[in-house]
Amino acid sequence: MSKLANQPPPPTPSDMDVDSASAAEEKNPVRFSINVLELMREAQMQHGLRHGDYTRYRRYCTARLRRLYKSLKFLHGRGKYTRRNITESTVTDVRFLHVVFYMAERAWSHAMEKKTAGPNAPQRIYMLGRFRKAVKWAALFSQLCSIKGDSRTSLEAEAYASYMKGTLLFEQEKNIEAAMLNFKNTRTVYEELGKYGSIENQLLCRQRIEEVEPMIGFCSRKLGGSALQEHELLDMEKEGPAYDLFKAKIEAVLSETRSQQAASMTEFNWLGRRFPITSAKTRVSILKAQQLERDLNGAATEPIPADKKLAIFDKLFSAYHEARSCIRNDLASAGNAENIRDELNGLDKAVSAVLGLRTIERNQLLVSIAKSKFAKHRDDKNEKITKPEELVRLYDLLIQNTTDLTDLVSSGRDKNEEENAFLHEYELKDLAFRAERCFYLAKSYSSVSKRAEAYALFCYARSLADSALQELANSPHKALIQELEALSSNCRSSSCIEHATGIMEDESAPERLSKGVSTISLGDDKRKDTKYLLDILGSYESALGEQSAKAPCRISQFPPPFQSVPCNPIVLDMAYNTIEFPNLENRMKKEKKGLLRRFWG
Repeated sequence: MSKLANQPPPPTPSDMDVDSASAAEEKNPVRFSINVLELMREAQMQHGLRHGDYTRYRRYCTARLRRLYKSLKFLHGRGKYTRRNITESTVTDVRFLHVVFYMAERAWSHAMEKKTAGPNAPQRIYMLGRFRKAVKWAALFSQLCSIKGDSRTSLEAEAYASYMKGTLLFEQEKNIEAAMLNFKNTRTVYEELGKYGSIENQLLCRQRIEEVEPMIGFCSRKLGGSALQEHELLDMEKEGPAYDLFKAKIEAVLSETRSQQAASMTEFNWLGRRFPITSAKTRVSILKAQQLERDLNGAATEPIPADKKLAIFDKLFSAYHEARSCIRNDLASAGNAENIRDELNGLDKAVSAVLGLRTIERNQLLVSIAKSKFAKHRDDKNEKITKPEELVRLYDLLIQNTTDLTDLVSSGRDKNEEENAFLHEYELKDLAFRAERCFYLAKSYSSVSKRAEAYALFCYARSLADSALQELANSPHKALIQELEALSSNCRSSSCIEHATGIMEDESAPERLSKGVSTISLGDDKRKDTKYLLDILGSYESALGEQSAKAPCRISQFPPPFQSVPCNPIVLDMAYNTIEFPNLENRMKKEKKGLLRRFWG
């Protein structure tokens, strides 16, 4: 009996089911799935990196980690911090993988925040430490995903870890070859992943590849020892979190290249005159502006879109303003040396003239964009249509720019042949701008049915265009001649239309007047009374009016109409003065006085 009592009880069917389930889990462990690239892109674009705000994204990662720790009950002690590591056995929920991912993102965003702020030596050491921390967490994320994640998640995590490691090596500039290998590994993974999945996923992979390509090109150029051309570096300049990584390196290489080129640049040529450049900063700024001009006007295989041209113009203006600032600083420190001051004044005038010329070109680009929108029909409700008043304002700016430029060139010294030809050309352009302004001013009057004013302005615009065409009879500016010919033709047709429309309106004016007079009645107004919704609640009748009419809803009349109110009757009490009232003194209560009161009265 004792032996039977010490034996364990036989297993029940429920215990056998639990053991079989645990054995099945050991053979087929649960695989988590994370779309790493989509998760990263969504978090970055929605929380600051759309505008390059790394501080906001770092704070989001911190808050996200706090929420994940709380939901997983994976806290690090109360009061005193107790570190809890995330290992293979810890990962029982996909949110543990999210914790590791956001730790890497937080460290990376902190490093990028320091980098975009322009770090000094101590801050650079701290920035590299943050990059190392990001690489550490990314490697752990890749290791855990290879064990706990499916095949796609493991591949994406490996690409993520390779990108982080390449970023660290690229920033350290110690092992460019290893950085390039990591970036190539990232590109290979996303090229394979981009062949499958949804369209959105393929687009994300394509974008990631486009972000990595410039880094690979930069590393290969550095390893090959060949000098990076300036236009190649400018092509690398784009927007996004990945491009912020090597933007400072591109700027450093560009400044070094321009400094080398500036050593051979000794003078600035403008309209047949040569102005010596002695300051190295002025040379670098002018070289930068000239390179941007070549990018803007160079013969490219593909036309440059308008928004990119406007961005190049902004950089161009910044470079010329920087050059003018350097020149004026040199003028302030030149002292009383007349020769040096004359040279600097001439250089300042030439740079200001080039700046004015590029301003006119930029405003002409804005006019062409506005004209393309002005000619469109109102089919697309989301498309903003240009009004003629906007074109009038742009031509006002062009006329002012042309006047300033001609005044600047014609002032001061004696003019040579090139300067005289330049002045003559821009005087004719000023006449063409005035004709265009007059044409669109007439369009604005025509839109408000002022026929006489519009007709007079169209005729005046045509006379201006014809006079400019006479001046340009033997000119090589064929494009300007074609524009003026088209403008003269448009003015003639528009003036005829306005003339005919005005005559038709004048002819129909007496008929409209007689029709209006015939409807006048001295009797009761028999027009249909306006019914309001609150007055016809008992009957179903629309208070909106006809569908074609653009009238407001008639709910209640406000202010409410006056209503007749009965007045209170006026009572005149005429008997009051004739009534004699009885004497009631004997009924009044007499006051009793004591002895002392009687004595004292």
